Amino acid sequence: MQVVYHLGAPCTDEDRLIKSLLQNRAQLAGLGVVVPPPGRYRSVIRDASRALKGAPASEDIQDALLDAIMDEEDCERLVLSDPHFICINRLMVQRVQIWPMIERETTKLRNLVPHAQVEFFIAMRDPATLIPALFKASRFTDFDEFTEGMQPGAVTWSEMLGRLQRAHPDCQITAWNNEDTPFLWGQLMRELAGIGNDVPLAGVDDLLESIMDPAGYKRMQAYVAQNPPETEIQRRRIAAAFLDKFALEDAIEEELDAPGWSEEMIEQMTEAYEADMDYVADLPGVTYIRP
Repeated sequence: MQVVYHLGAPCTDEDRLIKSLLQNRAQLAGLGVVVPPPGRYRSVIRDASRALKGAPASEDIQDALLDAIMDEEDCERLVLSDPHFICINRLMVQRVQIWPMIERETTKLRNLVPHAQVEFFIAMRDPATLIPALFKASRFTDFDEFTEGMQPGAVTWSEMLGRLQRAHPDCQITAWNNEDTPFLWGQLMRELAGIGNDVPLAGVDDLLESIMDPAGYKRMQAYVAQNPPETEIQRRRIAAAFLDKFALEDAIEEELDAPGWSEEMIEQMTEAYEADMDYVADLPGVTYIRP
């Protein structure tokens, strides 16, 4: 049995990816891929993780947990998603690290189904926009208080992914940039479900639809229907062309609420983030998806 944990990150797809996959729940169940609704398992997993404290679940506890999560008896791959599997927003970035507790928390998740083949999926986001977004989504009202102790210019995704890989060298890790998700949506759905391009899926353009002018989106759909792309790369090129012309500026441009951060600092953080992706691409055991 395979168990997939989509860890978010927080403030990336806002549960839209799992919602797109849920549109295909019945079809995927027929293929042995179970995608339960988040409300069915998030509190259950959180409570079980706390109770076990990282110890492997007994067979009885594992069976009870799976019975609480799903009704299906035939499950070859179980897909679970929660941007707070690891921690709350405020604790995600501490000092010079992203998710400093990820080794401990993923061990808890892995040991819920001890004999399963576990995979981790992570969307990365530029810390220059991620940290303000985490603040906006938190209960904090003072940005300085929220970022106390952080060294935002020093945090890197490669460092966190390296720690995760060393903690679980036999677990597949898949990562991508949140900034690229409009072009990767369909592939990400397939990777999570563990299926190929031969299985048609609903919702592969959900994110594009949400950030494009409705008339432009309809034109893109008509174009694709008349000129079906032969490869994923061709599909991305078509999406990029229409998005360039019909993107909704309010949907793709986010106003940063980061008092005290200069434009120069933000630019330097973004440059460091982009440079860090070269290290991510070379990490052993990490599949890095990009357009």
